[in-house]
Amino acid sequence: MSLEKVSEYEFDEEVLRSDKPVLVDMYADWCGPCKQIAPLLEEVSNENESVKIVKFNVEDGRDIAVKYGVRGVPTLLYFVNGELVKTKVGMVTKNQIIEFIS
Repeated sequence: MSLEKVSEYEFDEEVLRSDKPVLVDMYADWCGPCKQIAPLLEEVSNENESVKIVKFNVEDGRDIAVKYGVRGVPTLLYFVNGELVKTKVGMVTKNQIIEFIS
């Protein structure tokens, strides 16, 4: 099962108004490390139903990327109750993802 992609028009509804914590994978199609962590994020998503994990293409929504200070990809943004509470930049392992959302 692939992760849901969220557009800039869906961001408020799917991320900021979500009833669950949300991990947003800020990525770009040309980014090698982004492609490497995608299957790890999918695994975590399948194993942990208490957190919603979505993908956001920074090329398609630069305003949102700028708003949250995304300067490089991959960047993981963790939202709880519509508020950004954590940010992690760069390649991560599956265990680091699990720790990040714990």
